[in-house]
Amino acid sequence: MRWMPALVVLAACGESPKLPVAQLEDPTTCMECHPAHYQQWSGSMHAYASDDPVFLAMNKRGQRETGGQLGTFCVQCHAPMAVALGVVTDANAASFDPTALPAGARGITCYFCHDVDSVKADHDNGLVLALDDTMRGGVKSPIDSPAHHATYDSQMASRTNNSTMCGSCHDVVTPKGVALERTYTEWQATIFAHDDPANLLPLTCSGCHMISSTGVIADKPGLDVPSRDQGFHDHSLAAIDQALTDFPEQPAQAMAVQSILDPALTIVGPRPVAGGAPPGGICVEPLNGGQIRVRMDTISTGHMFPSGAAQDRRTWLEVIAYAADNSVLFSSGAVPDGMDPEDLHDPMLDCSGAGSNACSGFWDRTFKDDGSPAHFFWDVATVQSKLLKPPVTLDPNAAGYDHSTTALFQVGAVYSQIDHITARIRTRPLAYAVLDDLVMSGDLDPGVASRLKTLDSAGATRTWTKATAGTGPAINTFCNPF
Repeated sequence: MRWMPALVVLAACGESPKLPVAQLEDPTTCMECHPAHYQQWSGSMHAYASDDPVFLAMNKRGQRETGGQLGTFCVQCHAPMAVALGVVTDANAASFDPTALPAGARGITCYFCHDVDSVKADHDNGLVLALDDTMRGGVKSPIDSPAHHATYDSQMASRTNNSTMCGSCHDVVTPKGVALERTYTEWQATIFAHDDPANLLPLTCSGCHMISSTGVIADKPGLDVPSRDQGFHDHSLAAIDQALTDFPEQPAQAMAVQSILDPALTIVGPRPVAGGAPPGGICVEPLNGGQIRVRMDTISTGHMFPSGAAQDRRTWLEVIAYAADNSVLFSSGAVPDGMDPEDLHDPMLDCSGAGSNACSGFWDRTFKDDGSPAHFFWDVATVQSKLLKPPVTLDPNAAGYDHSTTALFQVGAVYSQIDHITARIRTRPLAYAVLDDLVMSGDLDPGVASRLKTLDSAGATRTWTKATAGTGPAINTFCNPF
């Protein structure tokens, strides 16, 4: 085991020679010269990764149920420096105390990402560290720092990297060989991974999750660091997960999560061949005795939705039809807080029917060897994936150009009484069933579930009204203009 206690940071950007590597491993050292980056990172899920009570509960239970065979499998991504420095090993992974981890080994640190020397595998943390005093970054010709050496690394440049660094930890293949988390693999098949004639692509993982802006990278009195065009990268690293316990920067992190979720999903009609605005994605039609049709699209999402731990996540469509007096005529997907969508026993949410039209509940269904549902990755033998699809081609004549998902709801006799409809796509980062299972086994505090949020995307919250159906761009249809 190699670990040196971090030195007191009195002159993190001070005199030569460069700071000892052990000091550079401590994120608070970075705060001296990179206060804005540090503040954003301090509230991120990267900083939270080894404090996350769900991770801790799953690791504890997984170690117990596998007889310690998980080893460092979970920790290698949630506290990778702890493994790299030998603080956590296969021998002690079942009993390590996360609260005892030093700052340089806790969560996913600045040093871990900025000291990557190479990528040896595209899953399960295949990143190789140099363990030196050179910090790699995505800005060419970095200014010399008195704290550390600095070099440009194309793997970290927003436009030119190939997302392999992100993918190496965000794709997970279980010890049983199941490709359970596939975000990087999904991205590779989308339009965002390839050049386009307008030179707007590729759009990397960091291009969406670390938005760049013009500004200074290091900011400390006495340092002469110029402002870089699009050189400052947001380090809140927002997706859809948020801290479930008290943690720094929670309001800012919630705003960042919403800002990336709002444009990710939409309810919208297909774009007309002649161009122009598409008619709305909610239609009320007389077909089959009366039906509601809702078309969902992931216009700006560079992977499936939900992605990552899609077996734990829940995304679903809620549709409620009202009469003129606001009484409910039809409802699907109206899931109350504290309940998982599958517990409504709504066949549309179950997604066991044939074809995409029989589905409005989107997550990975996972199963054990005996075919029973699996809540935890070490039990998963097979995966039935029902997710919203991303764009894969810009050619309108190519198969897959329309990657939308359409849900049909047969409403029968109430069809003629419908006055207005609300529809929205809702998302939870975790399922209550998973949390309840961990509580029942004594591995998770029962209070954690109360902090779980249900998220709505502004782009996927729509209304249909009888008064405006078939007007504007939706002329000659039963749909609403948006």
